[in-house]
Amino acid sequence: MVNTSQVLDRVLVLEMVRVTEAAAVAASKLIGRGDEKAADHAAVEAMRAALNTLDIDGTVVIGEGERDEAPMLYIGEKVGAAQDGGPRIDIALDPLEGTTITAKAGANAMAVLAIAEKGNLLNAPDVYMEKLAVGPGYPDGVIDLRKSPTENVRAVAAAKGVRPDEIIICVLDRPRHEKLIAELRSLGCGIQLIPDGDVAGVIAVTDPDTVIDLYMGSGGAPEGVLAAAALRCVGGQFQGKLLFRNDAERARAARWGVEDLDRIYQLEELAKGDCIFAATGVTDGSLLEGVKRRKDCVTTESVVMRASTGTVRWVKGRHRPEHEPGAH
Repeated sequence: MVNTSQVLDRVLVLEMVRVTEAAAVAASKLIGRGDEKAADHAAVEAMRAALNTLDIDGTVVIGEGERDEAPMLYIGEKVGAAQDGGPRIDIALDPLEGTTITAKAGANAMAVLAIAEKGNLLNAPDVYMEKLAVGPGYPDGVIDLRKSPTENVRAVAAAKGVRPDEIIICVLDRPRHEKLIAELRSLGCGIQLIPDGDVAGVIAVTDPDTVIDLYMGSGGAPEGVLAAAALRCVGGQFQGKLLFRNDAERARAARWGVEDLDRIYQLEELAKGDCIFAATGVTDGSLLEGVKRRKDCVTTESVVMRASTGTVRWVKGRHRPEHEPGAH
């Protein structure tokens, strides 16, 4: 069991939900409007304002990008109303995971946030990460990024007591995954292709209702850390390896202190100690319902998890329009 942090007060568990609610509600006004940047900007502004009401000395370690590329919630930005006095907290965030999904009114867009004590979340550079995840209840080491997809499927199938063709795998629908998909199909596996939103894809392996056994493929490294924080709370195994396409990306990794470019990161190396993960649905998805604007209220659905206790809370909110999250 993870030691309960003295820094992450229980109060912060529900405060994190307020932060993701604010971002989700702001982004929801732009669902289906075809403008990814406007939806993302609305979520960022709302999340930043909500974070700045909290009595924390927070530092964004995974955010919207580097300072010159992202005016708000950039990596290294300080947030919180108790700078130099409050609990020192590292924050990984994606105010709108699934900007394209939101613009097109697709499924599984969320506002996502993870917090941990200072130094406990990997400062992942904004590059691709090869990811491999499986849910709880399997022996340690059942998955291994050094092995082929076929070997990993067979290992999980054996541990589950089923045939490889009974395993279902979640994969991002991208041209770069054509070879992976062909290999998995040759085993007879079921593949759930998702258009975006790989944090939700990784978390799906932990939820028995989704019937997904494994997550495979490459996606953003920052999203890998967010997903790892969630798995720390609910169980499961995760491995990640940073992928570099050019020297500029290798230089970026060096700037964030990454020395071993071939390292395979385990779950505890991405998110260690006590951590809290929160997400609020923007559009309906496998994990969460989206924001609904009704005649007399706005409704939200969120999930919040804590590593030290293993508690998972589902929070349904009804907000009067004049008091909706993020409204000033």
